[in-house]
Amino acid sequence: MGNSFGCSASGERLVSAARDGDLEEAKMLLNCNPCLAKYSTFGGLNSPLHFAAAKGHNEIVALLLENGADVNSRNYCGQTALMQACRYGRWEVVQTLLLFRCNVTRADYLSGRTALHFAAVNGHVRCMRLVVADLVPSACFEAINNQIECERGDSGVKNKNDQSALSRFVDKAADGGITALHMAALNGYFDCVQLLLDLQANVSAVTFHFGTSVDLIGAGSTPLHYAACGGNLKCCQILLARGASRMTLNCNGWLPLDVARMWGRHWLEPLLAPNSDSTIPRFPSSNYLSLPLLSVLNIARECGLQSSTTSSDDVDTCAVCLERACSVAAEGCGHELCVRCALYLCSTSHIPSNMVAPTGSIPCPLCRHGILSFVKLPSSPIKEIKLQLSFGLCTPCMLHPRDADCPSPTSEIRKNRVSSVSSDIFCPVTCSPFPSVAIPLCTCNDSPCPSFEHRETTAETQEESPRRSQATSIEQDKIEGPRLERTTCSSMFWGRRSCSREHQCNSEINA
Repeated sequence: MGNSFGCSASGERLVSAARDGDLEEAKMLLNCNPCLAKYSTFGGLNSPLHFAAAKGHNEIVALLLENGADVNSRNYCGQTALMQACRYGRWEVVQTLLLFRCNVTRADYLSGRTALHFAAVNGHVRCMRLVVADLVPSACFEAINNQIECERGDSGVKNKNDQSALSRFVDKAADGGITALHMAALNGYFDCVQLLLDLQANVSAVTFHFGTSVDLIGAGSTPLHYAACGGNLKCCQILLARGASRMTLNCNGWLPLDVARMWGRHWLEPLLAPNSDSTIPRFPSSNYLSLPLLSVLNIARECGLQSSTTSSDDVDTCAVCLERACSVAAEGCGHELCVRCALYLCSTSHIPSNMVAPTGSIPCPLCRHGILSFVKLPSSPIKEIKLQLSFGLCTPCMLHPRDADCPSPTSEIRKNRVSSVSSDIFCPVTCSPFPSVAIPLCTCNDSPCPSFEHRETTAETQEESPRRSQATSIEQDKIEGPRLERTTCSSMFWGRRSCSREHQCNSEINA
């Protein structure tokens, strides 16, 4: 059956190779037909890139991307390979996807979750530091020192402008208004909470009056409410140290103390009591914040990672790996490394520098001096990663090759999508798999969410009216019944709406 669809049989072989980590099989198939890199399984569930990213096969991910796979391709649930890698904590795959300039701000179709949400809910702090790398600029050594000397001066205003995009991304709400800080606090991942707070995450962000929060803790809940539900003492302490309030009431009238009592977290009562005199410890900044990561990422994108070994006496060899030629230099101490070792250092290091350095600096492996950014050496080769255009509607087939210069028929279709409307204007719950259904926004403040009973009463009064026939009312009930049931606040929550589709995609990967 697969042979009747052109290259679908070979595509399934590539999917199996990407899932099992068979690099030689993948190379052989892509050498015969590079278009197989854009293959996706029947139903549009997952592509080979999704399988390789979820399983952590970094070499196959790089091979697929070099053969023209779309780094931002989505599966049936709207999830990208970056989201799958963050879900399972494959930080090396996240690093490779960033080198190919993947879009970190994309959200899935089911719940509006970004890759940051997937990393936070599972506690993968290394993936989180990589996801925000393009939004945390690497400043020069002198600029950082000047900023430390005059934090309240003009540089503070510029810093606020630079962090606006970072704040919008970190505080992006998924279904129900749940941010990445809510997820990390609920599951008790202290390192993730600490990193998000250092990235200026909003400790006062509240959940919406509809969505998942209704069935979990309550609408209007802050990350402290979620931390109280999770029961992690350190998460509650650091949230209070960063400005969270014990006196914030959610829409149910519950304090964080009430949530802790409801879920049996009695050890949190002395800390969360409104008149508590408990001493809150001072927490240092997160060791997972990496300032020089963006600079070395840009150098790796320009020069590539495959630096050939050389035996020439004119070129210095990297003192860390002793294999590749030095291509970057650390600002401040001036020690030279190869770009691969520098990128690995910035992605994995979580040890603070012994020297006095700003928050987010990485200790040099040779002198322990704090590194704030890397610069490219003049002798470094320039090798840009060329991304091929992805095909449009059909699965690529070796029997019907297409010219890459030919305009895609989907260019005009993509212009008409709703992507032109900013996602920050509307609630993320509108990013549902049913775009044709008009979901009414709940505008309740202190009162409970409406149950749409008034619509039923009006329908009954209109049914009794002599102007409307009985057949018309029956057809109206058939149309409005499922819509009202789908859009009520009690049924519009994360798990029920997304579990079936997401379980189908995940079961395919984990098969």
